[in-house]
Amino acid sequence: MNVILIGGGGREHAIAKYIAKNPKVENFYALPGNGGISKFAECVKISAEDIEGIVSFAKNNSIDFAIVAPDDPLALGCVDKLEEIGIKCFGCSQDAAMIESSKIFAKELMTKNNIPTAKYKIFTKIDEALSYVATSDCPIVIKADGLAKGKGVTVAENFKQAREAIMSCMRDKTFGKSGERILIEECLTGHEVTVLAFTDGKTIIPMISSMDHKRAYDGNKGANTGGMGVIAPNPYYTKEIADECMEKIFIPTINALNSENRKFKGCLYFGLMLTKDGAKVIEYNCRFGDPETEAILPLLDGDLFEIMLAVSEERLNEVEVKFKNLCSCCVILASSGYPGNYLTGYEIDFGDVEKMPDVEIFHCGTKREGNKILTSGGRVLAINAVGESLEIAREKSYEAVKQIKFENMRYRSDIGAN
Repeated sequence: MNVILIGGGGREHAIAKYIAKNPKVENFYALPGNGGISKFAECVKISAEDIEGIVSFAKNNSIDFAIVAPDDPLALGCVDKLEEIGIKCFGCSQDAAMIESSKIFAKELMTKNNIPTAKYKIFTKIDEALSYVATSDCPIVIKADGLAKGKGVTVAENFKQAREAIMSCMRDKTFGKSGERILIEECLTGHEVTVLAFTDGKTIIPMISSMDHKRAYDGNKGANTGGMGVIAPNPYYTKEIADECMEKIFIPTINALNSENRKFKGCLYFGLMLTKDGAKVIEYNCRFGDPETEAILPLLDGDLFEIMLAVSEERLNEVEVKFKNLCSCCVILASSGYPGNYLTGYEIDFGDVEKMPDVEIFHCGTKREGNKILTSGGRVLAINAVGESLEIAREKSYEAVKQIKFENMRYRSDIGAN
C-alpha cells in the first residue's frame, strides 16, 4: 500500500516508526516530516495545512491510505477531501474535529449530554469578561475557543493574570480568530489524566493512560506549553476510575457525537481531572496527543497500522488492542525561550544515546542537512525510555538526556518525580 502521514512533529515520528514496521506499507511519505521521520518515510515539503497540496500529492502518487495526525488539517477538512477522492483515512472528519476546534462546542455538547465537566461561561466582549473575573474566585481558567497550538489555556492565579489572559486573547489577538470568543471556567483540582482512545464511531478502545506535564519549568511553574514530558501509565488512574470513565464519559461522548451526525473515526483524546466528585472532562482533542504518543506507542503490544485500518473500515471490534505491562517516561528537550521566542539551527550531538537499550528518540522540531540534524522548533526532541517500573523508566530517560547536547537546550528535571 502507498501511505502518507500528515504532520512533522514528535507524534508523527512515533507514528511513522510503528507504521513502517507493517509489511503492507510499501511506499511511505511524510508531509512535511522532519529529520527523524526521514529514516522511515520520504519527506515531502508540503505543509500539513496545505490541503490542496496534500490532495494533489495523494492523487499523483496513487495513495491508498492517509494518516492525518495534527489538529489543524483535521479541522480544515483534510480527511473529508481525501475521502472524496477515494482514499481511506485514519483521522476524523471536519465536523467531528469540532470537538477540539471549538471549546465552546465541546462544552455545550457535554452540557446537553450530562457529561461531567467544569462549570463555565462564554464571553464575546472584553468588558463583560473582565467584570466576571473581577468578582470570581481564583484560580480561574481562561480558554480561547479555537485551536491555539496547545497554548490557548491560562490557569490564572489572580485577577491580574486573568485580565492579561483575556486581553491577550480578545484585544491583542494572540491566537487570531481562535480568541474572539473565550470560555471562563472553574478551576478543577485533583490529579490530571490523559486517555487516548481508538474509535471507529461504534467501538471505543482506550489506550494506556498517561500524565502530561504542561508547565514550562520544574515544579509545574511557568507558562503552559504543548507538553514538556509525560509518563505512562498514570499512577492515579485505577481500574475503578477507568470503568467509571467508560460509563460516564467515553461512551456518552461517542453517542453524543453520533446524535449530531458527527461520527468520530480516529483517535479521541480525553483530558480528565480526577476530582473529589469523580472524573471530569477538562478538554477533548481530535487526535493523538503530543508528547503522550511518544510514551504510549512504545507500550503498544500490537500492529498500529492494522488498528488504524480497522478504524477506517469501522471494524475496530475485530482487532485486539493490548499494551505491555511496562512503564514509559518521556522527557522533552526544548529550545531555551520556548514557549516564547527561541532560536533554531543548532546542530544536535546525540552522543551514544542511540545505543542505549529501551530508549527511543523522537524528533519534534528538527531538520536534516546532509549528515547533520539541526534544531528547527521550540520542542526539539522527545526522549522516551521504557522499564518495569516508572522509577526505572525515569532513570533510563534522564541517563539518555545527559548524552544529548545542543546550544540553548533546556528541559524539566522533574518529569515523573511525583
